[in-house]
Amino acid sequence: MMMHKNLFLLLLIVFSLNSFSQSTDLARLEYTYFPQKNSDNSFRRLRAQAAYPIELKKDGSYLIPGFEYRNVNFKYNDPELFETGDLDRFQSFTASLAYTFKMNETWRFGAQTGIKIASNFSQNDIFSDDLIYTGALFFVKIKESERLYDPYRLILGLQYSTTTGFPFPLPIVNYYRRWDEKWSYMLGTPKSNLKYYFNDKHEVQLFVTLDGFFSNIQKNFDTTPRVGNDNSVAESMSMTILLSGLGYEFRLTEHLKFYLYGGHTLINDIRLRDANRDDVYTINDTNTFYARSGLKFTIL
Repeated sequence: MMMHKNLFLLLLIVFSLNSFSQSTDLARLEYTYFPQKNSDNSFRRLRAQAAYPIELKKDGSYLIPGFEYRNVNFKYNDPELFETGDLDRFQSFTASLAYTFKMNETWRFGAQTGIKIASNFSQNDIFSDDLIYTGALFFVKIKESERLYDPYRLILGLQYSTTTGFPFPLPIVNYYRRWDEKWSYMLGTPKSNLKYYFNDKHEVQLFVTLDGFFSNIQKNFDTTPRVGNDNSVAESMSMTILLSGLGYEFRLTEHLKFYLYGGHTLINDIRLRDANRDDVYTINDTNTFYARSGLKFTIL
């Protein structure tokens, strides 16, 4: 049982660093839908990811290779002065490798590096601007309980990505506690929640979390073609979402879960950016409904 809890913790760290969303699973297949309010546009995403912890000879140390694929279908139907045909499909392929070991009975250290190819692939090739590099260092303090409840964990660290626009690492802070057999909470980034467990099969949660994507645009274009402004050339597209809602999970088998999340965005920021990651055009910033559903294979 303790072995499974340790693997659960490792996967939590790796996938929370690898993307906006937090995942605690060996594998996941997910579909997301964002209709854009006051717009003819809509956002659909298919995501698949997997990780495999490899135990090393040193006690408590692991290598964790991971892979994630995302296919974003952005139905761009709003009338614009520029051509939107190359902005309807974005894909990303991410490979990551993490290493972690026990420092002592309560603290664990980890490091993760990764590379992502994210583009609309309009020229059917891969260019240097399609590549995104990430890295992170983290420390974890954890207390487990044989009763399953009344554990806690604290994650502190730094994360760097070439897409953030900041020339320095950003902090990672996350705290989890299950104070009762029926209740737990998590505070921090990129997700906070309050969870209630009906029984071993059914659970619900209230949550606030970050989501989004960043991708290169291979054929750069002027967002103000009638003006010819050199400062309006779009070279990438980003979507940053802060959302809240209600989630439900149902355990189909010992390790397979179905989940359904729904809610409303608090921030809905979809923008075209120039070579310096500065905004050149806002596609949509109106808050809207969203839904997310899928299957996940978990060791818990």
